[in-house]
Amino acid sequence: MHFSMGALVSAAATSTDATNHADTAWILASSALVLLMTPGLAFFYGGMVRGKNVLGMLAQNFVTMGMVSILWITGVYSLAFNGTGGLIGNLHQFGLNHIWEQPTGLSLTIPPMVFVAFQLMFAIITPALITGGTADRLKFGSWVAFSSLWLILVYAPVAHWVFSPAGWLAKKGAEDFAGGTVVHANAGAAALAVILVIGKRKGWPKERMRPHNVPYVLLGAGLLWFGWFGFNAGSALSANTLSAYAFVNTNTATGAALIGWILTEKIRDGHSTTLGAASGAVAGLVAITPACGFVSPMASIVIGFLAGIICCLATALKNIFKFDDALDVVGVHLVGGILGALLIGLFGTAMVNGANGVFYKGGWTLMGHQVLAVVAVVVYSFVVTYILALAIEKTVGLRVSEEDESAGLDLSQHAETAYESATFSDGSRFLSNFATKN
Repeated sequence: MHFSMGALVSAAATSTDATNHADTAWILASSALVLLMTPGLAFFYGGMVRGKNVLGMLAQNFVTMGMVSILWITGVYSLAFNGTGGLIGNLHQFGLNHIWEQPTGLSLTIPPMVFVAFQLMFAIITPALITGGTADRLKFGSWVAFSSLWLILVYAPVAHWVFSPAGWLAKKGAEDFAGGTVVHANAGAAALAVILVIGKRKGWPKERMRPHNVPYVLLGAGLLWFGWFGFNAGSALSANTLSAYAFVNTNTATGAALIGWILTEKIRDGHSTTLGAASGAVAGLVAITPACGFVSPMASIVIGFLAGIICCLATALKNIFKFDDALDVVGVHLVGGILGALLIGLFGTAMVNGANGVFYKGGWTLMGHQVLAVVAVVVYSFVVTYILALAIEKTVGLRVSEEDESAGLDLSQHAETAYESATFSDGSRFLSNFATKN
C-alpha cells in the first residue's frame, strides 16, 4: 500500500518506540531544504521583474514564510491532516494539542512533530508560487490578507483531499507523491484567477518588461534545484530505497527538461537562453514532483523532456488569450503540474511504488484517477481563489494604484530601493514627496 506522500499506511498507530532516528534526521534535513526553496523562489522571481519591483517580490515571499508558519501551527495543519472526513479535517490538533497522536490514517517512523515541520514547508511555498503571476501589481498588505485566507480556504482542503489518507481523492486512488496537484496545479490555477481579477500590468503587452537581473534568476533556480531534493525525496518520509528513487528521478527529469526547453528555444527562436535554461529546470522539477516516487528513472527522462518542450510552448498561452501572467506561473506550474500528474497514469509502475499505469499493463484505471484529481483541484482552486480575490479587490483593494505601480513596489510599498544608482536612487525623493502629501 502507499499513500499520496509516499509513506506506508497501516490501520494501527505506531508507538513512539517505533521512531527511527535515521528517518527522523533525514526528514528534518529535508524540511530545511524545502524551506530554502522559498528564498530561492524569491530570487528566481525577483531577477525576472524590473529593478523597481525586486524588493516587492522578495518581501511578498518572505512575509509568506512568516504568516504561514503561524497559521500552520494554530490550525491549518489540523485541518489538512486530522479527521476522517473526506473533504476537510478538523481542529482536534489546534495549536498542536494532542501532537503525540499520529496523523489520521498514517503509521510513521518519525515523530508527528517532524511531520508537522515537513508539511509546513510545503504550505509555505505553495501560496508563494502565486506571486510570480501577479508580479508588479499587488498591495503588500492585501497580499498578506489574501495569502492567509487562501491557505485556509484553498490549500488546507486540497492538501486534505490528496495528501491525507482520509481525503476523498486519496481514497479514490489518485497519486501525488510530493505535490503536483496540491502545490503546483493548485498555485497555477490560483495565479490565473487572481490575474483575471486584477488585470494587466500598465503597458503590457506593448512595453517590453525585461528581467532586470538574470544572474539572480539562475541563482534562484539553483537553490530551487537543491532544495527540491528535500521536497521530493523527503516525501518518502523515510531514508529508504523509495527516497533514493525520488532523488534520482528528480535530478534526471530536471536535466532532461532543461535540455528540452533550450532545444525548443533554439528551434523556435534561433538561440538558447540562460533564462530558458533556468525556466526549463524549474519546469522539470514541477513535472516530476507528483511522479518521482511512482516511476522509473528512464520514465523520468521522458517526463522531464516533455515538460521542457510543452511548458516552453505553453508560455505563449498568455499572449494568445491576453492574460498577463508576468513570470509564467500558468505555463510552468499549472501546465507542468497537470502534465506530471497525468503522466503517472502512463508511466506509473508498482516495481517502484503504487499502481501500474497504461505502459505497465495496468489499464486506464490509474489515469482516470489522475484526471479526476487534476480536474477537481484546478476547478476548486480557480473558483474559490477568484471569489476571494474579487472580494478583497472590491473592499480594501488588491492592486496598487497607477501612480504606485509606475513608481514601483519597492518605493510605493516599502519605501526602499534595491540598488543605489542613477536609475534607482530616488528613494529619498519619494519619501520627501510622501511626507509632503501626508
